Amino acid sequence: MTEKLYDQDSFLRTFSAKVVSCAAQDGRFAVILDRTAFFPQGGGQYADRGTVGDADVLDVQMEGDEIVHYLSAPLEAGTMVCGNLDFALRFRRMQNHTGEHIVSGIVHRLFGLDNVGFHLGDGDMTVDYNGVLSRADLDRVETLANEAVAQDLPVRAEYPDPALLESIQYRSKLELTENVRIVTIGDVDCCACCAPHVTSSGQVGCIKILDFERYKGGVRCHMLCGAEALEDYRRMYTGMHAISLLLRVPRDEAAQAVERMQQTLHERAYEIAGLQRELALAAMQNEQPVGNALCFFAPAQCGMDALRYAVNRGMERAAVCAGFCAVQNGWQYCIGSAQADLRAQSRAINAGISGRGGGQRSMIQGTAAADAQSIRDFFAHYEPEIS
Repeated sequence: MTEKLYDQDSFLRTFSAKVVSCAAQDGRFAVILDRTAFFPQGGGQYADRGTVGDADVLDVQMEGDEIVHYLSAPLEAGTMVCGNLDFALRFRRMQNHTGEHIVSGIVHRLFGLDNVGFHLGDGDMTVDYNGVLSRADLDRVETLANEAVAQDLPVRAEYPDPALLESIQYRSKLELTENVRIVTIGDVDCCACCAPHVTSSGQVGCIKILDFERYKGGVRCHMLCGAEALEDYRRMYTGMHAISLLLRVPRDEAAQAVERMQQTLHERAYEIAGLQRELALAAMQNEQPVGNALCFFAPAQCGMDALRYAVNRGMERAAVCAGFCAVQNGWQYCIGSAQADLRAQSRAINAGISGRGGGQRSMIQGTAAADAQSIRDFFAHYEPEIS
């Protein structure tokens, strides 16, 4: 059984160990040491990173009673090696994990909800609770959590005697009976957990609950703690500062300024759409039906919505109304009829205008590559099957 040095000292950065075995496996090397400070993936948290000897630690997994280190290079069995943790990464994860315990302990105490899902990645941490929480609830939790950080409460990780364990009230996702590791944070939380933690709540730095969403009858919360929360704030500040400079408003008024801009853009878009419809309608009205069809060419800036609007109006003037609008390498078209089954005739129409497209009985849409005169000639002689 691999000795878990991280259980004894979560701040241990380097250690020496004996190589028990080494085996090539899928381009990596599976190495078992007699002792390790590397935490294996588990409990919703990724494995530690670092080096063992001259090899990079790519992954660490708990397999039975042994901790297997997946390395970039082989190590000779029986030799002594030095392990070095990426402690900056370890510490960030400890900040986040301990911060999550504080939050979940407070949620449990205030609302009676359990943490039923946890994932600690790099730059994101999610926690699932089996009940509904509002933004106001989470703000209250966040305030109390940061007060617990400021109190610099002791964080203890220990394996209580089984007889004593029965008398301890602790949170746990699973029914545990042996080798139960309990992490206690002052009087804020007591929870079964296998991961490394900081030794006092003050080391968490700060706790920020970000987004939340309904999830499986409860809520999923995104949060960050410590260095990652600070980096997230810096990113948010930089973005908000840039927006406030662009809009020439104070940072705390940027959201309202963006809302005003969105409303203005919506109004302008509505006005532009109206003008596009008028342009397309004018192009249609300037043409006269030839035979069974009315064919018109709208200005390029009209677009399909305006073209479709004009075609619908043109269907009142001819058995078939065909509208075209210039695009790169040809035209986009909209062809409508209240009398003919255009879907059934689309193959013949596309062949006549070098087009591609289709649609419904009363209207087809697509693109055409023929020149304008060829298109006019086609519809001048087009004889739709009227039904």
